[in-house]
Amino acid sequence: MNSQSPTVLISGGSIAGPALAWALHRAGFAPTLLERAPSMRVAGQNLDIRSTGRAVIEQMGLTEAVLKQNTGERGTRFLDHTGRSYAQFPVEAGRDGSTAEMEILRGDLSRLLLDLTENEIPHRYGDHVTAVEQSPEGVEVVLASGGTERYDLMVIAEGRRSRTRKLVFGDDVVWRDLGEYVAYGTIDRADDDDDWWHWMTSTNSRMIALRPDNKGTSRANLAFFAPDLGLESIGFEAQMHVLRAHFADAGWKTPRILDGFEAYPQEFYLERFAQVTLPSWSRGRVVALGDAAWGSGPTGMGTSLALAGAYVLAGELGESYAGSGPAAAFAGYERVMRPWADKVQSFPPGIPRLMFPKSRAGLKVLKRVHQVAASPRIRHLAEQKLVSRPSPLPHLPDYPALRAG
Repeated sequence: MNSQSPTVLISGGSIAGPALAWALHRAGFAPTLLERAPSMRVAGQNLDIRSTGRAVIEQMGLTEAVLKQNTGERGTRFLDHTGRSYAQFPVEAGRDGSTAEMEILRGDLSRLLLDLTENEIPHRYGDHVTAVEQSPEGVEVVLASGGTERYDLMVIAEGRRSRTRKLVFGDDVVWRDLGEYVAYGTIDRADDDDDWWHWMTSTNSRMIALRPDNKGTSRANLAFFAPDLGLESIGFEAQMHVLRAHFADAGWKTPRILDGFEAYPQEFYLERFAQVTLPSWSRGRVVALGDAAWGSGPTGMGTSLALAGAYVLAGELGESYAGSGPAAAFAGYERVMRPWADKVQSFPPGIPRLMFPKSRAGLKVLKRVHQVAASPRIRHLAEQKLVSRPSPLPHLPDYPALRAG
């Protein structure tokens, strides 16, 4: 790497950050990847890689590796309160339904992306940015470890509740609360677990789900609608107390899931679903990427957006940074990506609330909707409509420097 290559600090080492590190390195930049966690994050749930996100994986040369790490999920089955399946949506080759053809655990995808640059750029763990100072020539950051460092550019590739973003963008973030809490965890696999995503909706706007993985365990989540009670910050024991009280009469495999959460607290995570919007994704020489810029909530497109955003940001910087500086590149990145991010964030009226009825009458209506949608004719018609619908980002822009070798 040329010693004069522009330096870039990437804060965030999960998905968007490592993808950007690969792309920037190919485009002639000198990135450094900084992650707050003490080591690579190996935990996490199932991720879908769809549409343009899959095209990025192909450009990276990772298609075969990702498919080899597939979770093995065969599709989605919706269950009634007894655990009996009443509608199913199987995976079909070449089509992405509720289960994508590329279905992989977050930790596995993160490892594959990190491996692309492991011996080529610095990967630093257990540190984070505590202060940011910009000038026309660069970005100076103060780290929690006590050091001060200077870079030409900085990218915030963190989650929806990014603390680093607040250092740069202040209170410019617009939040749209979706009213839903979701708890995730890994539990022991039981003899009657199979390779389907099992989804049961219960009364009082609750959902219980089990998904297969390729590790010999099962991934579980519990979701419920409630006012914003600040449950993300009350601690694991208090969170489990709330979940046990709220799901006491939910039935099916809920007791086993709750016991599993308590057996593996290191795998447990509870979050409140909210969408994030920034009026502008950049400020000076700092730019936001992924959920830090456009956290979209439960859409199934977050990973694909993160991959595509990393690819486009690096491509635009490679095209125009040397001649025009970061402003033109950031404007190009936002011009390409914002229509897609806005599209993904635009839920139909009533979603996701309509997916979580309160009453038994509402559950009956939801059950009928699932059954109609699962009929082969309706399912195929819906898929054809989705495939033929114009997309705001129908294909990746062509950045020659990012083409796979």
